[in-house]
Amino acid sequence: MRRTTIKATLATLALGFLGTFTASACAGTLADVQQRGYVRCGVSTGLPGFAAPDDKGKWTGLDVDFCRAVAAAVLGDASKVQFSPLPDKERFTALQTGAIDLLSHNATWTLTRDAELGVNFIGVMFYDGQGFMVKKSLGVNHIKDLSGATVCTITGTTTELNLADYFRSHKLKYTPLVVDNTAASITAFKDGRCDTLTSDSSQLAALRVKLPDPADAIVLPELISKEPLSPAVADGDKQWEDLVRWTYFAIIRGEELGVTSKNVDEMAKSDNPLIQRLLGTSDHMGKKLGLTDQFAYNAIKQVGNYGEMFDRTVGEHGALGLKRGVNALWTEGGLMYAMPLR
Repeated sequence: MRRTTIKATLATLALGFLGTFTASACAGTLADVQQRGYVRCGVSTGLPGFAAPDDKGKWTGLDVDFCRAVAAAVLGDASKVQFSPLPDKERFTALQTGAIDLLSHNATWTLTRDAELGVNFIGVMFYDGQGFMVKKSLGVNHIKDLSGATVCTITGTTTELNLADYFRSHKLKYTPLVVDNTAASITAFKDGRCDTLTSDSSQLAALRVKLPDPADAIVLPELISKEPLSPAVADGDKQWEDLVRWTYFAIIRGEELGVTSKNVDEMAKSDNPLIQRLLGTSDHMGKKLGLTDQFAYNAIKQVGNYGEMFDRTVGEHGALGLKRGVNALWTEGGLMYAMPLR
């Protein structure tokens, strides 16, 4: 009898703890964002194509667009975002301390960051790799020609370790010039304080356009690493993590199904069950996330699908003029692939 009583007491305590935990989890980031009325999004301090203010002070770019897609999904209004420009070395701290709800900052997804920083990566927004930019006058065409060079790199990024690993393994000598942020890196390169600037190739393309004459510099063709760039959220709030991740999948799924910002209203009338689930006319996908069933409809209608976002920001109609390459859909030979919305 005593043993049964103890078991019953433990079961009651467990249920009480579970109820408290569940209530606490539900009253998390989503509730805070809804009460506040906007999403706090950490972005870079100014990287054309990804996150940079235009001449009117409006933030634009691929990372910016994802923040707006989340705001549209969560609040029904893509404009409900507060952007916080963060230096590379401060971006994860801002997420860890709760200063932001979402980090969309061309950050590389690595094991160490995933396991030790208390953050969860959402999905690869841009598949990239580390490269090198040099002035044409240097006469360098390959990385192997950079032995003995002074190399500009940004602190708080994966580029420092990649640089050291690559040059050591290839028995190349170099002198590092470590700076605090992207603005300082392009200034040092422009002023001739380093022979080459290393970073993600997309970032090099963005920094190149900031030079007085971009034609004076080239980005070397070789890449020395894989840099899967992903948004991230703080660990410990599964509901928020899930809804941000499924917003990411929704904009990719929209492109897979041919749903765009221009045709989404017509597509909402479709009898295709895949489109119906995506746009909230059947199966209540949004409610499973704590959102309205129109969460994906709102994101695509107000911001666009992944292809639209890519094209106008970093793509051929954007600031960088990049081709889709590996960032094309899987059906087009790329790596972009949405998990099933069902």
